Amino acid sequence: MKIERVRFGMLRVPLATPFKTSLRTVDEIADVVVMVDTDDGRTGYGSAPATAVITGDTHGSIIEAIHKVIAPNIIGMEVGNLNAITDHIQKSIIKNYSAKAAMEIAVYDLFGQLYGAPIYKLLGGGESVIVTDITISVDYIDKMVDDAVAACDAGFETLKVKVGKDPEMDIERIKAIYTATADKALIRLDANQGWSPKQAVSVLRALEESGVQLELVEQPVLGEDIEGMKYVTERVHTPVMADESSFGPREAIELIRNRAADIINIKLMKTGGITNAVKIADIAGIHGIECMIGCMLESSIGVAAAAHVAAAKSSVITKIDLDTPSLGKYDPVTSGVRFEGPEIRITDAPGLGIENIDGLEPLDVANGAGRHC
Repeated sequence: MKIERVRFGMLRVPLATPFKTSLRTVDEIADVVVMVDTDDGRTGYGSAPATAVITGDTHGSIIEAIHKVIAPNIIGMEVGNLNAITDHIQKSIIKNYSAKAAMEIAVYDLFGQLYGAPIYKLLGGGESVIVTDITISVDYIDKMVDDAVAACDAGFETLKVKVGKDPEMDIERIKAIYTATADKALIRLDANQGWSPKQAVSVLRALEESGVQLELVEQPVLGEDIEGMKYVTERVHTPVMADESSFGPREAIELIRNRAADIINIKLMKTGGITNAVKIADIAGIHGIECMIGCMLESSIGVAAAAHVAAAKSSVITKIDLDTPSLGKYDPVTSGVRFEGPEIRITDAPGLGIENIDGLEPLDVANGAGRHC
């Protein structure tokens, strides 16, 4: 089975409610879908969203990086030679993590098809059912409380609450949500780099002293501020998780060496795909550090790939944040991964097991179409 060509599409899914963080507000999932065709008629699928404020990737840059640089480096290669293919993907261009992730996901999908097994089993196996949290977007207090209660009523037992816009208001938001849901759900905070180190310590200490028990706080300070992360980690009881502070294995090692975080969040769109995600999990496991698997605001193609990694590395990846398929008005992808409220079920379908993608818009990249998506 040889890689013959790469095609592109756009997939858009409206959100049930706008997704709001301290960095942005979004009302739809919009992914570049990559289709890698082989000489025996099979297709592997990958995808990536535009996350300019996080990874620096836009739809246009993802398409251009794959079409002009990454794809030419792997066309003609045997799918069974997975390590060589992923090495070519990673070394063909610097950064461009989401473009690399989309390509790696598609190649791993083909690898699973080649050997007739789901990706998580090829990565070592594990439980086929995992449980995710759900995101509560930053908003007015009453709206956030209503959203949190509704999520609990829908069966979610862990809430990831977005904060980071206004420290004083954030304290009131979390107190109100905690009061409304304390006996129903665990609460994770995601500050999305929204606080200074001193603000983070002040907010977290105020919450701790008021009796609010948090499972963790995610990325309280700017991603590049490792000293700031360490400052917060050393001064609060709440476990601190690195997200934007950790893209690949090198950053994970730096965080661990500096004891700058208690938990590391792995996202395929930051790591450049499955290969580095597995490396981070293995590094963390050696040092006794827990990981979360997360995702961007993306379709269930990329999220399904992340679920496979989570299942295979469940001894280290103990926390799951793969809720974006639940945030859309519908899921247009029929695959071997089923998103059923808080439960994510992985079938034995080979690779990702993708059977159909409703509403996928083909892009004629060779003729310039889609360049400004």
